[in-house]
Amino acid sequence: MEALQLGLPAIILIVVVALAFDFINGLHDAANSIATVVSTRVLSPKLAVAWAAFFNFIAFLFFGLHVASTIGTGLVEQSVMDPAVILAALIGAIGWNVFTWWLGLPSSSSHALVGGIVGAGVAKAGFSAIVVAGFTKTAVAIVVSPTVGLVLALLLILVLSWILRRAVPFAVDRQFRHLQLLSAALYSLGHGGNDAQKTMGIIAVLLFSQGMLEGGFHVPLWVVLTCQAAMGLGTLMGGWRIVRTMGSRITDLKPYQGFCAETAGAMTLFGATYLGIPVSTTHTITGAIVGVGSARRTSAVRWGMAGRIVWAWVLTIPASASVAYVSYLIAAALLVR
Repeated sequence: MEALQLGLPAIILIVVVALAFDFINGLHDAANSIATVVSTRVLSPKLAVAWAAFFNFIAFLFFGLHVASTIGTGLVEQSVMDPAVILAALIGAIGWNVFTWWLGLPSSSSHALVGGIVGAGVAKAGFSAIVVAGFTKTAVAIVVSPTVGLVLALLLILVLSWILRRAVPFAVDRQFRHLQLLSAALYSLGHGGNDAQKTMGIIAVLLFSQGMLEGGFHVPLWVVLTCQAAMGLGTLMGGWRIVRTMGSRITDLKPYQGFCAETAGAMTLFGATYLGIPVSTTHTITGAIVGVGSARRTSAVRWGMAGRIVWAWVLTIPASASVAYVSYLIAAALLVR
């Protein structure tokens, strides 16, 4: 199957679209990093997004690029990933992100991109294009990441509740207002480390398909820095519709609960990024928030809203895949001309 070759202007255009997805990812997922710290009033919204954006940007200093490799080569066969497939995948992911942002639903940007890649790959080469091992690893993470986040958050809050059982509530609140700055920073590092790498993988495989990378598939430093900057800027713009859902509509949070949710989410993201698994930061923090709410009592969680979020998760991959499938047919026709 001969690779589609493009001129430099078309390649630059697709890179810009990829960075637009990265920006929207940061905008859409800003709530993941800042919702708890805003809802507990530890930081004002403006300070919270600046805090999160900074740690989003510097995440490349702490993590390898295993997730970028999974996105670039581990979902569909590398020979299938041509510019038309990449452009269609981005359109599918961006379309679903904008739609769920408009509804105020914290769906997964990561899985929107995964769905987009798979849908466009299938449109080009059929289901045989899917790398079963890589797709299965990602699909399993849809269930595992929020579950791990929930369990870790539940354990953390139970341990802290026992340790602090005789402490004065006012002193606990004041202490954890400071500690929540640390947990929010850790979660933002995990967010930047896992999510920005998805766009790095997309741009790197585009360059590789056009013979613009020497020495085999890898992610150039300029791609790393540009993607981290785009995500940081998106986070800086905030995602206020989703902040409200994540911060208060699932359950009401105190500072020590926000600390437990963010810490549990960060631990989950660090582990997934190390293993090269493109997990959803949205799924992870939602599971953690449900975990801390459940520790009080099950009625403390607004299960109706949680159910709407789960439905958005279930629909994300097939919906973005469908949009990407149609987009590929259009993109291929336009780019081949």
